[in-house]
Amino acid sequence: MKQNWYRLGILVSALAAAPVASADHSRHASQPGFVDYATVVDVEPIVNYVRVSTPREECWDEQVPVRQAGYTSGTPTIVGGIIGGVLGRRVVRSHRDWGTAAGALLGGSIGRDIYSQRRQDSGYYMTTRTRCTQVADYHEEERIEGYRVTYRYKGETFTTRTDHDPGDQIRVRVAVNPVY
Repeated sequence: MKQNWYRLGILVSALAAAPVASADHSRHASQPGFVDYATVVDVEPIVNYVRVSTPREECWDEQVPVRQAGYTSGTPTIVGGIIGGVLGRRVVRSHRDWGTAAGALLGGSIGRDIYSQRRQDSGYYMTTRTRCTQVADYHEEERIEGYRVTYRYKGETFTTRTDHDPGDQIRVRVAVNPVY
């Protein structure tokens, strides 16, 4: 019987991915032959190792300098403006209002500058701030990309690749072609 199959030239292929809606020994116009079942003798997962990145946030505490702002008084500016206004009114006799205004502005500015130069700067102090950054951790994962299936049909052994484990049996399409 085995030799008859060889003489007729049987073509057997796995139908793991191709759906077949009809029962055994049915015929399809688009594909010659019929559907039958073969016995699965071995299934090996096809494994691929993939490097996977997992982001995580890494934080730490850090000492940072902070400038300590001291008290700023408006008194030197006011006093400088008053003195400048009085002097401006006395110096500029023809336009006393303009002289008073200009003297007040100039005196206020000078008073503020002198105060800023003589004021004791309170300096810096240290404080703790939390800083964070994103880092990636890498690890390898096993991923099954398919199955190498070995099956037996009518005493012959065949191998194919499928995207799922077929179980104990696999559907096959059998085409019989005469050999001349």
